[in-house]
Amino acid sequence: MATLIEMPKLSDTMTAGTVITWLKNEGDTVESGDILAEIETDKATQELESFDEGTILKIYIQAGGKAPCGHPLCALGEPGEEAPEVEPPMDDQPAAAAIAAQAAPPPPPPPAAPATAPSAPAPEPAKVDPADPDKRIFASPLAKKIAEEKGISLGSIQGTGPSGRIVKEDILAAEKSGVTSASASAIGSTALEEKLIPVTTMREVIARRLLESKTTVPHFYLEKEIDAAALLQVRAAINEKFKRNGQNIKLTVNDYILKAAAEALRSVPAMNAAWEGANIRMHGAVHLSFGVALQDGLVTPVIRDAEKKDLVTISREARELIDKARAKKLTPAEMSGSTFTVTNLGMYGINSFYGIINNPNSGILSVGATFKKPVVDENDNIVVGQRMCIGLSGDHRVVDGAVGALFLQALAENLETPALMLV
Repeated sequence: MATLIEMPKLSDTMTAGTVITWLKNEGDTVESGDILAEIETDKATQELESFDEGTILKIYIQAGGKAPCGHPLCALGEPGEEAPEVEPPMDDQPAAAAIAAQAAPPPPPPPAAPATAPSAPAPEPAKVDPADPDKRIFASPLAKKIAEEKGISLGSIQGTGPSGRIVKEDILAAEKSGVTSASASAIGSTALEEKLIPVTTMREVIARRLLESKTTVPHFYLEKEIDAAALLQVRAAINEKFKRNGQNIKLTVNDYILKAAAEALRSVPAMNAAWEGANIRMHGAVHLSFGVALQDGLVTPVIRDAEKKDLVTISREARELIDKARAKKLTPAEMSGSTFTVTNLGMYGINSFYGIINNPNSGILSVGATFKKPVVDENDNIVVGQRMCIGLSGDHRVVDGAVGALFLQALAENLETPALMLV
């Protein structure tokens, strides 16, 4: 009897997923533990593992198709066995069309359309648009990340993975052979273009959660400008010492901010809380999430028990989580359970801003760039100062302005006197 492989629920907030690519085809033999497909969830791209064995009788949701959790994706059974009939999800027109096309005989080719007439994309085109060589190319998340870092166009590479999928080894081989990115006119054009871009599962969930936060959480905002000179000096000196000692450690400004935030939350525990309707939950540990920008949106991996970890440990864990986020390998557990969030746009030259609270946190810290400006020193002389603006968005149901101000004071003290974080 055929076994239906369904869309798994890979996170607490996941209601549907999108099939990015199938790694097995109809008629392929599957063993328990084989990876069948890559699924885009609300937070990351994850692999769909088979816990049964058999032959793939039918694929119900084609690559690019979306289905709710629990909906059949494919059927496994004995060779020659008839696959069960499955209704396509009503909100997934591409999947419905693909299934209908499989059940019906192929229609005669239509007459050529005028150049200005839009045409429906085929499920898996054999060729790619030369103006967008990376479009609809199946590649592992790691391969995509390496290709982007090395400036290599995926459209110029023949994949050697399952079903022609591009894998890491293909990118490294292409680099050795001198393959580079397509010309700027092909992939970096600044020409405006009228088009519709389908909303990804990640972007859909981000939109829903931010709308919920902004419309149900009464935000209030505080900002403080701090003296960043000592922070920059200490960071440079410590990194230089690591370099002299041959240690592969390079601390970033954001590492110090994460450490300072964890220490400030320990000093002002009222900020490390959450609204639960009839109760306010005071958290017994600091699970610190931070924003990582991806092409499809922002993800917030979590450093757990951050108040117990030293600066180097926080830096190492943050780097590991960033690498996993960019490779779309974060697990749901690594993106849930935060008690406070830090977001930093300083690397984009933004001086100050206010983030939207990441529910159910009671606040989010927004960090701007360091910048030079004239300041008055302790001797009333006007000198060049290194400054940084830090903003706090707070949930007024949980904390008041005074609590937010105390938190920013504690944070500023840690950043302006970095030695306090080392003891």
